[in-house]
Amino acid sequence: MSSRLLQNFKGGRAIVVTRRGGWESTLETTLAKLGVSTEYPEIIDGRAQIDVVGLQADRDILFVDGDLEGAVAIEVSPASRLPPVPVIGLVGVEAPSRLKALVNLGATSFLRKPVHGGAVYTSLFMGINQFLLRSEMYERLQVLEERRRGRRAVIRAVILLMQQGGLDEEGAYSQLRRDSMRARQNMELYCEEFLSKRAKPPDTSSRTTGITLQGGKKQAI
Repeated sequence: MSSRLLQNFKGGRAIVVTRRGGWESTLETTLAKLGVSTEYPEIIDGRAQIDVVGLQADRDILFVDGDLEGAVAIEVSPASRLPPVPVIGLVGVEAPSRLKALVNLGATSFLRKPVHGGAVYTSLFMGINQFLLRSEMYERLQVLEERRRGRRAVIRAVILLMQQGGLDEEGAYSQLRRDSMRARQNMELYCEEFLSKRAKPPDTSSRTTGITLQGGKKQAI
């Protein structure tokens, strides 16, 4: 199944992390023609002042100048390896260490400095759509993983019901399916709750020892 690619970026906001030098005017002008506004966060002590909490994945695009080492500090998800918003790397010096730093930030597209207007749309298109595709792929993997865990719960619930209810495999599965429909839950979730309700705590009632006191009486301890 193919995903629909985003082609219109009107209403977007470009957050450009760079030191102003005049070359960025071409980027700003071209983005404006595409309906994307531009902001330049202040850089204090080598660190861009970005409101990371306020970033919105459906609107914001982060342009990061690779020549500014350590200027951006954003968390990349350890599971999906995705940043909170699309990141486009601005490349001046093509040193492997600087390219690696941009990749580690989650950059999905690159734009060479000085920027040429004809390259901006392509970079924007690739950066945003690659971000969206990777996000969608990760969400699908999460759904599949949840289903896999859920199917394990179904198998365990069927076996438990066969053992406790004297049913065959088909009968146990059918009963669980009927009960899940009656509870208006999907099969996997119902089986997880079914198993948790039947989990027995350790039996400590018989774990007593006795000592013999004077007079022949025993006291449990």
